[in-house]
Amino acid sequence: MNPLESQLVYPFAEAIPEKGTVLEVAPGVNWTRMALPFALDHINVWLLKDDPEMLHGDGSGWTIVDCGVNNDATHDAWQGIFNDSLDTLPVKRVLATHCHPDHVGSAHWLCERWQAPLWMSAAEFGFARMMSAALPGADGTSALPHFMRHGVQDSALITQLRERRNYYPSLVPELPSSYHRIQDGEAIRIGRHDWRVITGFGHSPEHVSLYCAALNVLISGDMVLPRISTNVSVFAIEPEANPLQLYLDSLKKYGSLPHDTLVLPSHGKPFRGLHTRITQLQDHHAVRLAEVRAACRTPQSAADIVPIMFKRALDAHQLSFALGEALAHLHYLWREGSLHRKFDDKGVCRFRIT
Repeated sequence: MNPLESQLVYPFAEAIPEKGTVLEVAPGVNWTRMALPFALDHINVWLLKDDPEMLHGDGSGWTIVDCGVNNDATHDAWQGIFNDSLDTLPVKRVLATHCHPDHVGSAHWLCERWQAPLWMSAAEFGFARMMSAALPGADGTSALPHFMRHGVQDSALITQLRERRNYYPSLVPELPSSYHRIQDGEAIRIGRHDWRVITGFGHSPEHVSLYCAALNVLISGDMVLPRISTNVSVFAIEPEANPLQLYLDSLKKYGSLPHDTLVLPSHGKPFRGLHTRITQLQDHHAVRLAEVRAACRTPQSAADIVPIMFKRALDAHQLSFALGEALAHLHYLWREGSLHRKFDDKGVCRFRIT
């Protein structure tokens, strides 16, 4: 365990639900995991017990929070849960924290399977529909010129990135045609408790976390993770974005929650120590920003910054996020006036200290 991780408390340190099983982590709150076909090999999903009070008298059931990607392995795992862990009760609602494939990929399958509505924030639902349909500007072909503008020149890497053009639709082939909108600050009644919506930005367009004061539980999605820092990237569809500023501002919204809140993250294990983890994340980005600023004593592209921020070997999937994150740190410094940027005669964008 690394020193930062040891500052957190893991009440379920030795307990990880096996495929197709669930583990109760708070009254009416159950944890399961879905495998992912990436280096980040799992996503945590949550099953919340509903009751007739919320469901207008039509019987008890379940709310699913996040879904896993759309593939046979995920569907098989869900089927095991349906068979053994739902107490013969139906799924009444599917809630996706945000639009990334591991969170919303199987939403259409689940909603169709149970004739249940999909609940999301407006920006996340719209972005997911746009990406799944591979609309111009949101398809994978836009990523390559974006990264080439920011210094990607290696022909083998360019080939790998080009082959990822259908990445999102392959994992999210379809979304429900309608949804139920959820918004910041609203209270969603699930079971016998209210869950307050806390939206966050920078990682995705309008990420939803859920906090239940009665249980002192936060379903944090990807906004607060215990072992890794949330990816914050500049992508081709919003090339002038400043997502790191948005993310750091969003972290402040969790500051009023109790320190001993049980945090249910999308990756890693449930933990306590929310304020400690927020400070760690803030410090992490401060260190990265200092490294980037120091490197920019000479002109640097985002591709130049990647090996400074990421000192391990990266596959094409990881590298696309690493490039986006390097650019996010450059944009933060550029927007605050610490760096200026200039396009060279080959059209590559480079940043240097002002």
